Amino acid sequence: MIREFFSGLDRGVGWLLEAAAFVASLLVVGLMLFLVLARYVFGWSMVGLLELIMLFGMWLYMLGGTIACRRNEHLKVDFIELKITDQRFQLIHKALISLISFLICLFFVVLAYRMLSWGLRRPQSTPGMGIPLWLPQASIMLAAIGCSCYSLRDVIGSLAGIKRLGQKEL
Repeated sequence: MIREFFSGLDRGVGWLLEAAAFVASLLVVGLMLFLVLARYVFGWSMVGLLELIMLFGMWLYMLGGTIACRRNEHLKVDFIELKITDQRFQLIHKALISLISFLICLFFVVLAYRMLSWGLRRPQSTPGMGIPLWLPQASIMLAAIGCSCYSLRDVIGSLAGIKRLGQKEL
């Protein structure tokens, strides 16, 4: 029952992340194309458009990182993992790596929170369009929370794998 709930929640969140990343991709490409055409074909000066492109680019980057973390496709060094042949040690190694990743993600959440709260207390905006800087900072907070949740999922999954292996040995 709980497993189905979390599986459905994961599918829904995954769909939402991918849809938002797709929209951000379209906006980055479309606005960049418009900027190039406006500047070099029509000779128009589009003040602030690059700021908007950077905003959506930041969201795209952070959403992409969260999606990679969700799919377990993020960068990792697996040299030691490939050298371990015992299944129990493989699971222990995976649990340790997951725990370290989770702790780093929690540190990332704290830093992102401090940055975002500072940005809200002392509001600043971009010079051209006046876009509040907390908007791109919010993407960092989303990525920090999302990656923390997926790292916790990996910790729980690897500990459950160790437990299952221990029960099989009995």
